[in-house]
Amino acid sequence: MGRYIGVDLHRNCFTACVRWDNGRSQLGKWKLSDLNKFVFTLRSTDEVAVEATGNTRFFYDAVWSRVRRVVVVNPHQFKVISESVNKTDDNDARNLALFLSKGFLPEVRMKGKQHAGVASLVQTRDKLVKLRTSLKNKINNLVSARGVNLKKESLSSEKGLQEVLKFKFDVLVDLELRVLVDQIRGLNRSIEELEEAIKEAGQELPGHRNLKSIKGIGSLGAAILLSVIGDVEDFADEGKLASYFGIVPRVANSNESFRSGRITKRGNKLARTTLVQCALIAKRYSHYLSNYYERIKARRSSGKAIIALARKFLSVIYHTLKNHWVWDDFPNGVLAQG
Repeated sequence: MGRYIGVDLHRNCFTACVRWDNGRSQLGKWKLSDLNKFVFTLRSTDEVAVEATGNTRFFYDAVWSRVRRVVVVNPHQFKVISESVNKTDDNDARNLALFLSKGFLPEVRMKGKQHAGVASLVQTRDKLVKLRTSLKNKINNLVSARGVNLKKESLSSEKGLQEVLKFKFDVLVDLELRVLVDQIRGLNRSIEELEEAIKEAGQELPGHRNLKSIKGIGSLGAAILLSVIGDVEDFADEGKLASYFGIVPRVANSNESFRSGRITKRGNKLARTTLVQCALIAKRYSHYLSNYYERIKARRSSGKAIIALARKFLSVIYHTLKNHWVWDDFPNGVLAQG
């Protein structure tokens, strides 16, 4: 008899509901420190569902090899749990087990440790880059309020930061500027260190050499894209990958009417940004991509042309990874021999 196990996971404990095919269920409460004892009760035919939380990776790694399947659930999409009136650990575990048995759970992909490690570095870098941008904007606001207009890119270099410190306003503003500049310098060092680590770790990811052979994708871009994609075999076709990136149009279908709109943006924002940046660089070298972009731009707009270009470029990435291609001359469509 099959068993479906719903797990409501917390930092130090979890509630597990075991549901059998006949509808009978049983609840159990466990300390996270007793996870090994829980694993020992599992069977190779079991299916387990657990919400995506901060320590889901720890739980997943302990369980996945002992059961037939582990489903990591997106709690934001699974409204039965996230918006439940009766929001208790027992009820959440029961709902997970029930919907697992029906095959109705919105699943989150769990990447391998190697991809997850690089993805974590990429996320940390992104947070620091956003913080740095916020601090730069603060400096711009401070000096602009005093009649000084800085060039947008002036704070991107050490020379530009030194120029800011030469301004002499009142004591409090001078102090604020000095602190902001010190923080930006510290962030610059940390971001640079993270980028070197991402490049180095990214080289070990399967497909890195393949993506690097595409003119327009550098070491950092390849590592970021691969950390998001994970195993390309998880995607049955390029459309599935595009949907994962959130770069497919929204579709409204009612009765006999059909309408497609802007892209969904449901995927990883940083991945889309990196994809667009790489695609725009690649079109400088590839006549095929450049001509495609110009055709779309002439018919519609530059914004829609950029999205269409990114979608086309993602198709190139998909087939490059899927077929293990290495490009000898990407702009002219020449693959390396052997």
